[in-house]
Amino acid sequence: MKLQTEKGELRISSDVFTTITGAVATSCYGVKGMAVRSKTDGLVHLLRRESMSKGVKVTYNEDDSVSIELHIMVDNGVNLTAVSHSIMSEVSYHVSRMTGVTVRNVDVYIDSMVIG
Repeated sequence: MKLQTEKGELRISSDVFTTITGAVATSCYGVKGMAVRSKTDGLVHLLRRESMSKGVKVTYNEDDSVSIELHIMVDNGVNLTAVSHSIMSEVSYHVSRMTGVTVRNVDVYIDSMVIG
């Protein structure tokens, strides 16, 4: 993404957005980690800390905003609505604050629940 400032041009790679999103989402209460669905067996797998960006998709909009989609695994027994709203709010706030880019929307997909 390119941003024009009074001091020049700023380019932010999608890795910046995915790293911030993964770190913020996994720090929210009830989130076990980022998830990815395997193309070979169709099962959902918990991602390691170094590959969290695979569970995040960033879309650049024409109005210089971003839309973020993230896939997570949650702990058993948590309120799914509350966890989702918390993630949406936190990710939107932190991405906007750290990058200066407006976040149009954050879509949270709960792919699995971890029991135990």
